[in-house]
Amino acid sequence: MNIYDFTVTTSSGEKLPLSQFRGQVILVVNVATKCGLSPQYRELQELYTIYQKDGLVILGFPCNQFAEQEPGSNTEIQESCQRNFGVTFPIMAKIDVNGPTADPLYQYLKWQKWGLFGQAIKWNFTKFLVDSSGNIVHRYAPTTTPKKIESAIKKLLNIE
Repeated sequence: MNIYDFTVTTSSGEKLPLSQFRGQVILVVNVATKCGLSPQYRELQELYTIYQKDGLVILGFPCNQFAEQEPGSNTEIQESCQRNFGVTFPIMAKIDVNGPTADPLYQYLKWQKWGLFGQAIKWNFTKFLVDSSGNIVHRYAPTTTPKKIESAIKKLLNIE
């Protein structure tokens, strides 16, 4: 089993099989527009703009489980991401990342790469870096900015 075995739901309600990203490097991030870490959206977009042509995919998964910092509807979240942060990378439908209602993708990600406090996602903007074979390479803490993982992304993309 790997990440390609999962299908997620886009913010518009369409099913998106992750197998369509086979051969690409994927950064999976649980996001929230009202979080103090939301300026990371800009850095995520910057990485996406620079490396999308080289095979980077960034998938944002809105989550309202942390201090209710993502209260809007899927449409409102999508519009806010575009308007306030210039986001063009895919934003998925809002999900839970912890507890019994956690999305199956996040159950898998957490099982594959434990964090400082075990399996649970600590906060918004936890990041999972996935290689082009669908393997979870690393889990990054919410406070690790996207720019700090740029070198790891470049390495997986085989960019010097």
